[in-house]
Amino acid sequence: MDYYKDNNYSRRGHGFFSTIVIALISAVLGGIVAVALVPSVYGNKQVTSANQVVLNEGPTTQAIETDGVNFPVTQIAKVTGPAVVGIANFQSRGAFFGGSSFAEVGSGSGFIIDAKNGYIVTNNHVIAGAEKLIVSLADGRNLDAKLVGGDERTDLAVVQIADTKDLVATQLGDSSKLQVGEPVVAIGNPGGQEFARSVTTGVVSATNRILNIPGEASFNLIQTDAAINPGNSGGPLVNYQGQVIGINSAKNQEPGFEGMGFAIPISDALPTIKQLIEKGYASHPGLNVQIDPRYTAEYASQRGWPEGAYISKVTPGGPAEKAGIRTGDVLTKINGIAIKNSLELTHQLLKYKPGDTVTVTIYRDNKAIDVSLVLTEIKSQ
Repeated sequence: MDYYKDNNYSRRGHGFFSTIVIALISAVLGGIVAVALVPSVYGNKQVTSANQVVLNEGPTTQAIETDGVNFPVTQIAKVTGPAVVGIANFQSRGAFFGGSSFAEVGSGSGFIIDAKNGYIVTNNHVIAGAEKLIVSLADGRNLDAKLVGGDERTDLAVVQIADTKDLVATQLGDSSKLQVGEPVVAIGNPGGQEFARSVTTGVVSATNRILNIPGEASFNLIQTDAAINPGNSGGPLVNYQGQVIGINSAKNQEPGFEGMGFAIPISDALPTIKQLIEKGYASHPGLNVQIDPRYTAEYASQRGWPEGAYISKVTPGGPAEKAGIRTGDVLTKINGIAIKNSLELTHQLLKYKPGDTVTVTIYRDNKAIDVSLVLTEIKSQ
């Protein structure tokens, strides 16, 4: 199926653009198990505090009591809408009369998670490549924002605004308790500020969905039929108590399909969000190998090899090399769970922490070999 991440490109009418997809795929496949990532253009991904972050400081929206019959969508829009923001991505378009010229190349949504400190959660693909970020608030203010941290592997990012006057943060729910058929509301800025804080309704169509696209492949996603349109990326998916239970991130755009949007579960996203705020980067487990994306199921079948992740490079001194893994091996399982491609490798690895010991199954010389190794730390910056 053909999926896209639904950030909107301002005044271009495109819901998705190939350059971001290519960039994300390259980053994930090269960096999923590499030693380090390409540095950010912002240069401000630093440790913000030595103390553990406590989210939802300052004023928050109020939880809504329902009577089980009359679902208060109007109340949800009223209390949650002020905590939803627009995020515009500006990038340099060269010198103009001796100065730098910036153009808005894309826009998305976000929601305030900490009113006291001005922290806002969004998708990484909304802010990718930005040299300037502008956050649009419900009260009409347009404020400069700085990137606190972004993570391509989970498609999550946190930005911060300095002016916290009259901010209100969303309430967070427990996405692990979601049930199929439960009503939900999506709030965001489809098409940019012109349609800011648009509200769409639907239900949880399914849980534990896996999409083979970078970032979203890391999670068991929430599927919903609430309309998710270009520009909704990073906005909240809210339950009927007014609590955020997901981060709207992608939809199926294949012709003939309607009402198939996907959101990152908030409970699964919180550990990464907290890392981004505390450290300015996310820490993930890795093998210190690189994967060749050209190794497909068709390629493997033609040669009588199993599906898996083809190892094109092994980092000297890394855990994979220490365990005896070589270039040319095909990684087929982690702790007995089958791996069919590089994105499934990402999905399984992110269930662990740096320092965990796992058993990796590789295919070499027409036989399967199990090796034990200790996962190393990979930083998102």
